[in-house]
Amino acid sequence: MSRSFERRHTGPVIRARDMVLPTTTDQRLLASRGPSDWVHTDPWRVLRIQSEFVEGFGTLAELGPAVSVFGSARTRPDHPMYAAAQTLGRRLAEANFAVMTGGGPGIMEAANKGAFEVGGTSVGLGIELPFETGINEYVTLGINFRYFFARKTMFLKYSQGFVVLPGGYGTFDELFEALTLVQTRKVVDFPVVLFGSGYWQGLKDWIVEQPLAEGYINEADVRRLFITDDVDEVVEKMVRANATPPGRPTPSTADGQ
Repeated sequence: MSRSFERRHTGPVIRARDMVLPTTTDQRLLASRGPSDWVHTDPWRVLRIQSEFVEGFGTLAELGPAVSVFGSARTRPDHPMYAAAQTLGRRLAEANFAVMTGGGPGIMEAANKGAFEVGGTSVGLGIELPFETGINEYVTLGINFRYFFARKTMFLKYSQGFVVLPGGYGTFDELFEALTLVQTRKVVDFPVVLFGSGYWQGLKDWIVEQPLAEGYINEADVRRLFITDDVDEVVEKMVRANATPPGRPTPSTADGQ
């Protein structure tokens, strides 16, 4: 029996009968008016997500050695941890590391400021939030993201180490995401330093007394949490880790610290 119904090729798609569209793809692309609901659909979000990865990879691909510094956006400039973060940013930049933060105020601003003041590369990876004020003024290379997971990928892909200063849920999120990816070998091991023993020691004690004691983690997982109050010690640890060939255990785990 012969087929008398209309049959059209729309790119790689074949349409027939009631599946045939009344306009061509170019007509729909170039139309100046029409429903705008498509900009809120999941397929369009996929393209936005893709664009964030492309922009991030393209911008940071030639960054060189970098250390990410995390901590609270609520830390005031007169707080001792702000001064410590500023010193840390300066010392890391002097050791030829780019200093990468979330680009916001508080600890992030302080670390960026320290790097900026000595002519270092000061990176800010911002995120669209209802209460954020945008990228701080000390960032020399900045990207604003819509999606947390795209932003997290950039931190993990382009950092040679994490330094985590006191902070809240966002800081905890970055810390435990990094620890999980290292533990599961999704990323090559790199040092994770908790700066501020008065703030972090209680957390490490709990991890030993509860998750480790219950068998949910092992000793190597605990050794990944290195706590210090010494900026020089942080920088030395990052330098040593950066000198270790990729794929080898870093000093953060190999030396049992």
